[in-house]
Amino acid sequence: MSIDLEIARAATLRPIREIAQRAGIPEEALEPYGKFKAKVGLDFAARVARERPRGRLVLVTGINPTPAGEGKSTTTVGLGDALNRIGVRAMIALREPSLGPCFGVKGGATGGGHAQVVPMEDINLHFTGDFHAITAANNLLAAMLDNHIHWGNALGIDARRISWRRAIDMNDRALRHVVQSLGGTGNGFPREDGFDIVVASEVMAAFCLAEDLADLQARLGRIIVAETRERRPVTAADLKADGAMAVLLRDALAPNLVQTLAGTPALVHGGPFANIAHGCNSVMATKLALHLSDVVVTEAGFGADLGAEKFLDIKCRLAGLAPDACVIVATIRALKMHGGVAKADLGREDVPALRRGVANLARHVENMRKFGLPPVVALNRFTSDTEAEIAALREAMAELGTEAILCTHWADGAEGAVGLAEAVMRRIAAGEARFAPLYPDAMPLAEKIATIAREIYRAEGVAIPEAVAAKLARFEAMGFGHAPVCIAKTQYSFSADPAKLGAPTGHTLPVREVRLSAGAGFVVAICGEVMTMPGLPRVPAAENIRLDAEGRIEGLF
Repeated sequence: MSIDLEIARAATLRPIREIAQRAGIPEEALEPYGKFKAKVGLDFAARVARERPRGRLVLVTGINPTPAGEGKSTTTVGLGDALNRIGVRAMIALREPSLGPCFGVKGGATGGGHAQVVPMEDINLHFTGDFHAITAANNLLAAMLDNHIHWGNALGIDARRISWRRAIDMNDRALRHVVQSLGGTGNGFPREDGFDIVVASEVMAAFCLAEDLADLQARLGRIIVAETRERRPVTAADLKADGAMAVLLRDALAPNLVQTLAGTPALVHGGPFANIAHGCNSVMATKLALHLSDVVVTEAGFGADLGAEKFLDIKCRLAGLAPDACVIVATIRALKMHGGVAKADLGREDVPALRRGVANLARHVENMRKFGLPPVVALNRFTSDTEAEIAALREAMAELGTEAILCTHWADGAEGAVGLAEAVMRRIAAGEARFAPLYPDAMPLAEKIATIAREIYRAEGVAIPEAVAAKLARFEAMGFGHAPVCIAKTQYSFSADPAKLGAPTGHTLPVREVRLSAGAGFVVAICGEVMTMPGLPRVPAAENIRLDAEGRIEGLF
């Protein structure tokens, strides 16, 4: 059994009604799912948005992830707990984990040590069924599309121009490209198709960006699934699927309330990936938390080049949010990997490698300032970190004019992140944030892609094939030129090559494909070899997940 799991099981969880009371949520607004988790009613969420002022928003992001670990979710939890420890009324807003990574590479995704959201097993597995509802809504639309064609195709859909894909919340490379409807005329018209992982589905994106049920149904209705022979777009509303999809998602749209080990209220809701989607928890949960607390700590997926950029350019732009502070999480171990040290050698002191790897962190610091957010660096400490390495990191951050706060929340819980909480509150009190998106709405789509590549990735150029450029021009002609862009690329590097660690420059961003997510409200640019349906690794985490003799789950952490 892992230490994380031991700590989680040793904790005494408070009944969810007590957590709700701490957050200012009346019991009648709860829809309990067992003793320790509940949904918060949409009527209550709408009422507090009208009646209560909005608190301050803190974004937690990180360096480019490595196998050494960074601890971004753990730091988000630790910071929320520490803010409450120093007397700030704080809540946490996180994404729900996907089953794909839980059984693939990462294992569980609810923090670690003494900085976890619980109940861990529930959150990492089926939770309140939100992802199942999103999967069902996605695949209902696919079924209704094929059914419409089978029964006469009154809309004149061109089967060669169907863009809607099915979805499943699992890593399964065999489903990336399939041929469907074999076996005769009764099974429809054979064609090539494919699956995306649910967290890359446009239904997930629309779900997470929706302001309420009416907005969700409107977004679902705008989803473009195909084109006619005359190149007219066909939407979910044209298929009359939007109403049934919204019905499937009605209960799921209510945010989920859980707790940290320290009893901090946490809203865990929605879960798009940041490497292939926009990577943020739901707008519904974030705004509810903002009206229930003085400070909300939320997290953007993967490194700041992906998660934070999309949080700021997509979620904040579309939802009218503006962060008041930003935290970038780093570890000595991960920075040494960016500096060229092999994972097996990370336990040895190597100040020169650390100084080389700090270039990755420094670039993220510089990038956040381009959005008007002067960040605080959270140094998530490991026992192998030496005083010389810590001093070198602090010196490098001081040269950039920012603080590097040593954090031990994994081992010490809230007390281990008090220094970080105090630094964040100083930034909020100073009013230093001047948030602005990286690019204006009116900028052409290709220029938006090039701006992100140049300003955030430090790319020398962007390679957009003629066919892709033509699709971008078509999106603009359809009236979507104002949309933000969502770059899908590897999370491991500023470039599209996962092997280029550190802070590469002079590279070219290759745009392989673009997709219009009209319901979500953005355009996806798929770059390099990134897949919207991941595969399992050689030794998947699922091999070590099992039930013990007492029926308890083992191996999820």
